[in-house]
Amino acid sequence: MLIKYLMSTNPVTINKNKNIAEALKSMEKNKVSSLLVVDNNKKLVGIVTEKDIAGKLLSSKYENLPPSHIYVSTAMTKDPITVSPNITVGKAADIMLENRISNLPVVENGELVGIITKTDLLDVCKCKPYRELKVKDAMSTEIITIGPTDSLLHARRIMVDTRIGRLPVMDDDILVGIITARDVAKAIIAYRKIVPDKYKSSRIRNLLVQDIMVQNVRTVSANLSISEVTEKLISYGFGGFPVMNDELEGLITKTDILDVITEIEGV
Repeated sequence: MLIKYLMSTNPVTINKNKNIAEALKSMEKNKVSSLLVVDNNKKLVGIVTEKDIAGKLLSSKYENLPPSHIYVSTAMTKDPITVSPNITVGKAADIMLENRISNLPVVENGELVGIITKTDLLDVCKCKPYRELKVKDAMSTEIITIGPTDSLLHARRIMVDTRIGRLPVMDDDILVGIITARDVAKAIIAYRKIVPDKYKSSRIRNLLVQDIMVQNVRTVSANLSISEVTEKLISYGFGGFPVMNDELEGLITKTDILDVITEIEGV
Protein backbone atom coordinates (compact mmCIF):
# COMPACT_ATOMS: atom_id res chain seq x y z
CA MET A 1 0.00 0.00 0.00
CA LEU A 2 1.20 3.53 -0.82
CA ILE A 3 1.27 6.19 1.89
CA LYS A 4 -0.86 8.58 -0.19
CA TYR A 5 -3.87 6.49 0.83
CA LEU A 6 -3.12 6.91 4.55
CA MET A 7 -1.47 10.32 4.90
CA SER A 8 -3.18 13.44 6.22
CA THR A 9 -3.57 15.97 3.42
CA ASN A 10 -4.19 18.86 5.84
CA PRO A 11 -1.20 18.79 8.17
CA VAL A 12 -1.20 21.11 11.16
CA THR A 13 1.45 23.79 10.69
CA ILE A 14 2.86 26.63 12.77
CA ASN A 15 4.90 29.66 11.84
CA LYS A 16 8.53 29.51 12.96
CA ASN A 17 8.11 32.87 14.74
CA LYS A 18 5.37 31.59 17.08
CA ASN A 19 6.35 30.61 20.61
CA ILE A 20 6.50 27.11 22.06
CA ALA A 21 3.55 27.71 24.40
CA GLU A 22 1.41 28.36 21.32
CA ALA A 23 2.87 25.26 19.68
CA LEU A 24 1.93 23.07 22.64
CA LYS A 25 -1.61 24.50 22.69
CA SER A 26 -1.97 23.73 18.99
CA MET A 27 -0.77 20.15 19.53
CA GLU A 28 -3.30 19.65 22.32
CA LYS A 29 -6.14 21.24 20.33
CA ASN A 30 -5.43 19.13 17.24
CA LYS A 31 -4.50 15.97 19.18
CA VAL A 32 -1.10 15.65 17.54
CA SER A 33 2.40 15.27 18.97
CA SER A 34 4.21 17.34 16.37
CA LEU A 35 3.74 20.32 14.07
CA LEU A 36 5.22 21.14 10.69
CA VAL A 37 7.01 24.48 10.86
CA VAL A 38 6.69 26.97 8.00
CA ASP A 39 8.09 30.42 7.23
CA ASN A 40 6.13 33.51 6.23
CA ASN A 41 5.91 32.17 2.67
CA LYS A 42 4.37 28.90 3.92
CA LYS A 43 7.55 27.04 2.98
CA LEU A 44 8.42 24.00 5.12
CA VAL A 45 11.47 24.79 7.26
CA GLY A 46 11.26 22.30 10.11
CA ILE A 47 9.27 20.11 12.46
CA VAL A 48 8.73 20.51 16.21
CA THR A 49 7.66 17.77 18.61
CA GLU A 50 6.56 17.50 22.23
CA LYS A 51 9.96 16.04 23.08
CA ASP A 52 11.69 19.03 21.46
CA ILE A 53 9.63 21.42 23.59
CA ALA A 54 10.16 19.47 26.81
CA GLY A 55 13.90 19.42 26.17
CA LYS A 56 14.05 23.14 25.49
CA LEU A 57 12.01 24.08 28.57
CA LEU A 58 14.34 22.19 30.90
CA SER A 59 17.64 23.12 29.27
CA SER A 60 19.90 25.38 31.36
CA LYS A 61 20.11 27.94 28.55
CA TYR A 62 16.36 28.55 28.50
CA GLU A 63 15.29 27.68 32.06
CA ASN A 64 14.78 31.34 33.07
CA LEU A 65 12.92 32.34 29.92
CA PRO A 66 9.10 32.23 29.85
CA PRO A 67 7.74 29.87 27.17
CA SER A 68 6.16 32.86 25.41
CA HIS A 69 9.71 34.15 24.73
CA ILE A 70 11.05 30.90 23.24
CA TYR A 71 10.46 30.73 19.51
CA VAL A 72 9.49 27.57 17.68
CA SER A 73 12.48 28.14 15.40
CA THR A 74 14.84 27.53 18.33
CA ALA A 75 13.21 24.22 19.29
CA MET A 76 12.43 22.71 15.88
CA THR A 77 14.44 20.22 13.86
CA LYS A 78 15.50 22.03 10.71
CA ASP A 79 15.26 20.58 7.21
CA PRO A 80 13.24 17.46 8.12
CA ILE A 81 13.37 14.30 6.06
CA THR A 82 10.60 14.35 3.46
CA VAL A 83 9.09 11.62 1.30
CA SER A 84 7.03 11.17 -1.84
CA PRO A 85 3.35 10.20 -1.58
CA ASN A 86 4.16 7.19 -3.76
CA ILE A 87 6.42 5.29 -1.36
CA THR A 88 5.07 2.20 0.36
CA VAL A 89 3.89 1.89 3.95
CA GLY A 90 6.77 -0.48 4.66
CA LYS A 91 9.32 1.99 3.28
CA ALA A 92 7.87 4.86 5.35
CA ALA A 93 8.00 2.71 8.50
CA ASP A 94 11.61 1.77 7.72
CA ILE A 95 12.64 5.43 7.29
CA MET A 96 11.00 6.34 10.62
CA LEU A 97 12.74 3.48 12.41
CA GLU A 98 16.13 4.14 10.85
CA ASN A 99 16.03 7.85 11.74
CA ARG A 100 14.14 7.44 15.04
CA ILE A 101 11.40 9.87 14.01
CA SER A 102 7.62 9.73 14.21
CA ASN A 103 6.53 11.87 11.28
CA LEU A 104 7.41 12.43 7.65
CA PRO A 105 6.29 15.49 5.68
CA VAL A 106 5.07 14.43 2.25
CA VAL A 107 6.29 16.53 -0.66
CA GLU A 108 5.40 16.31 -4.35
CA ASN A 109 6.91 18.52 -7.05
CA GLY A 110 8.45 20.70 -4.37
CA GLU A 111 5.12 21.33 -2.63
CA LEU A 112 4.03 20.15 0.82
CA VAL A 113 1.02 17.89 0.21
CA GLY A 114 0.63 16.10 3.55
CA ILE A 115 2.18 14.30 6.46
CA ILE A 116 2.43 10.62 7.33
CA THR A 117 2.76 9.69 11.00
CA LYS A 118 3.27 6.52 12.99
CA THR A 119 -0.42 6.66 13.89
CA ASP A 120 -1.40 6.83 10.20
CA LEU A 121 0.70 3.75 9.45
CA LEU A 122 -1.08 1.77 12.18
CA ASP A 123 -4.15 1.70 9.95
CA VAL A 124 -2.70 -1.26 8.03
CA CYS A 125 -2.83 -3.36 11.22
CA LYS A 126 -6.50 -4.21 10.68
CA CYS A 127 -5.49 -6.96 8.24
CA LYS A 128 -5.34 -10.68 9.07
CA PRO A 129 -1.56 -11.04 9.67
CA TYR A 130 -1.78 -8.46 12.46
CA ARG A 131 -4.78 -10.19 14.02
CA GLU A 132 -2.72 -13.35 14.35
CA LEU A 133 0.32 -11.73 15.99
CA LYS A 134 0.29 -11.03 19.74
CA VAL A 135 1.65 -8.15 21.80
CA LYS A 136 4.19 -10.54 23.32
CA ASP A 137 5.63 -11.08 19.83
CA ALA A 138 6.44 -7.39 19.40
CA MET A 139 6.78 -5.75 22.83
CA SER A 140 10.05 -4.40 24.23
CA THR A 141 11.17 -6.30 27.32
CA GLU A 142 14.21 -4.15 28.12
CA ILE A 143 12.37 -1.28 29.76
CA ILE A 144 13.80 1.98 31.02
CA THR A 145 11.91 3.04 34.13
CA ILE A 146 12.10 5.82 36.70
CA GLY A 147 11.10 6.22 40.35
CA PRO A 148 8.41 8.56 41.70
CA THR A 149 10.91 10.51 43.82
CA ASP A 150 13.39 11.02 40.98
CA SER A 151 13.67 14.60 39.76
CA LEU A 152 11.82 15.84 36.71
CA LEU A 153 15.17 16.98 35.32
CA HIS A 154 16.43 13.40 35.55
CA ALA A 155 13.34 12.13 33.69
CA ARG A 156 13.85 14.72 30.98
CA ARG A 157 17.52 13.78 30.64
CA ILE A 158 16.64 10.10 30.18
CA MET A 159 14.09 11.02 27.51
CA VAL A 160 16.60 13.19 25.66
CA ASP A 161 19.48 10.71 25.89
CA THR A 162 17.42 7.68 24.87
CA ARG A 163 15.05 9.52 22.52
CA ILE A 164 11.98 7.92 24.08
CA GLY A 165 8.73 9.68 24.88
CA ARG A 166 7.47 7.86 27.97
CA LEU A 167 8.78 6.28 31.15
CA PRO A 168 6.92 3.81 33.40
CA VAL A 169 7.21 4.91 37.04
CA MET A 170 8.11 2.05 39.38
CA ASP A 171 8.09 1.97 43.18
CA ASP A 172 9.40 -1.27 44.74
CA ASP A 173 8.72 -3.13 41.46
CA ILE A 174 5.12 -1.87 41.39
CA LEU A 175 3.87 0.23 38.46
CA VAL A 176 2.56 3.45 40.06
CA GLY A 177 2.44 5.79 37.09
CA ILE A 178 3.75 6.88 33.74
CA ILE A 179 5.34 10.13 32.59
CA THR A 180 5.54 11.39 29.01
CA ALA A 181 7.25 14.24 27.18
CA ARG A 182 3.85 15.94 26.87
CA ASP A 183 3.36 15.74 30.65
CA VAL A 184 6.76 17.33 31.21
CA ALA A 185 6.19 20.19 28.75
CA LYS A 186 2.68 21.01 30.02
CA ALA A 187 3.77 20.90 33.66
CA ILE A 188 6.71 23.24 33.14
CA ILE A 189 4.62 25.77 31.23
CA ALA A 190 1.91 25.70 33.90
CA TYR A 191 4.47 25.95 36.71
CA ARG A 192 6.23 28.93 35.16
CA LYS A 193 2.95 30.83 35.03
CA ILE A 194 2.38 30.68 38.79
CA VAL A 195 5.90 30.82 40.26
CA PRO A 196 7.63 34.22 40.66
CA ASP A 197 10.62 34.68 38.33
CA LYS A 198 13.26 34.69 41.06
CA TYR A 199 12.11 31.27 42.31
CA LYS A 200 11.47 29.52 38.99
CA SER A 201 14.85 27.90 38.48
CA SER A 202 15.17 26.46 41.99
CA ARG A 203 11.52 25.35 42.21
CA ILE A 204 11.63 23.57 38.87
CA ARG A 205 14.80 21.77 39.91
CA ASN A 206 12.91 20.48 42.95
CA LEU A 207 9.98 19.07 40.96
CA LEU A 208 9.65 15.30 41.26
CA VAL A 209 8.28 12.73 38.85
CA GLN A 210 5.40 11.98 41.25
CA ASP A 211 4.32 15.63 41.04
CA ILE A 212 3.23 15.30 37.40
CA MET A 213 3.05 11.60 36.51
CA VAL A 214 -0.21 10.03 35.39
CA GLN A 215 -1.51 7.52 37.92
CA ASN A 216 -3.98 4.64 37.38
CA VAL A 217 -2.09 3.66 34.24
CA ARG A 218 -3.91 1.89 31.41
CA THR A 219 -2.15 -1.38 30.60
CA VAL A 220 -2.61 -4.25 28.16
CA SER A 221 -2.12 -8.01 28.21
CA ALA A 222 0.72 -9.72 26.35
CA ASN A 223 -1.90 -11.97 24.72
CA LEU A 224 -3.76 -9.13 23.02
CA SER A 225 -3.42 -9.15 19.23
CA ILE A 226 -1.45 -6.44 17.41
CA SER A 227 -4.71 -5.37 15.74
CA GLU A 228 -6.43 -4.98 19.12
CA VAL A 229 -3.62 -3.01 20.77
CA THR A 230 -3.37 -0.79 17.70
CA GLU A 231 -7.06 0.07 18.03
CA LYS A 232 -6.48 1.00 21.68
CA LEU A 233 -3.47 3.18 20.86
CA ILE A 234 -5.48 5.10 18.28
CA SER A 235 -8.60 5.30 20.47
CA TYR A 236 -6.81 6.69 23.53
CA GLY A 237 -4.29 8.73 21.58
CA PHE A 238 -1.41 7.01 23.38
CA GLY A 239 2.08 6.30 22.09
CA GLY A 240 2.38 3.06 24.04
CA PHE A 241 1.10 0.81 26.82
CA PRO A 242 2.84 -0.98 29.68
CA VAL A 243 2.29 -4.73 29.31
CA MET A 244 1.16 -6.28 32.58
CA ASN A 245 0.38 -9.67 33.99
CA ASP A 246 1.00 -9.80 37.73
CA GLU A 247 4.00 -7.57 37.10
CA LEU A 248 5.39 -5.31 34.38
CA GLU A 249 6.40 -7.58 31.49
CA GLY A 250 7.23 -5.06 28.82
CA LEU A 251 6.19 -2.01 26.86
CA ILE A 252 4.39 -1.99 23.52
CA THR A 253 4.77 1.22 21.53
CA LYS A 254 4.01 2.50 18.06
CA THR A 255 7.71 2.04 17.31
CA ASP A 256 7.49 -1.67 18.17
CA ILE A 257 4.52 -2.00 15.84
CA LEU A 258 6.42 -0.27 13.03
CA ASP A 259 8.98 -3.07 13.31
CA VAL A 260 6.15 -5.54 12.68
CA ILE A 261 4.87 -3.47 9.74
CA THR A 262 8.27 -3.50 8.01
CA GLU A 263 8.45 -7.28 8.40
CA ILE A 264 4.96 -7.91 7.03
CA GLU A 265 4.70 -5.17 4.40
CA GLY A 266 8.34 -5.27 3.30
CA VAL A 267 10.58 -2.34 2.47
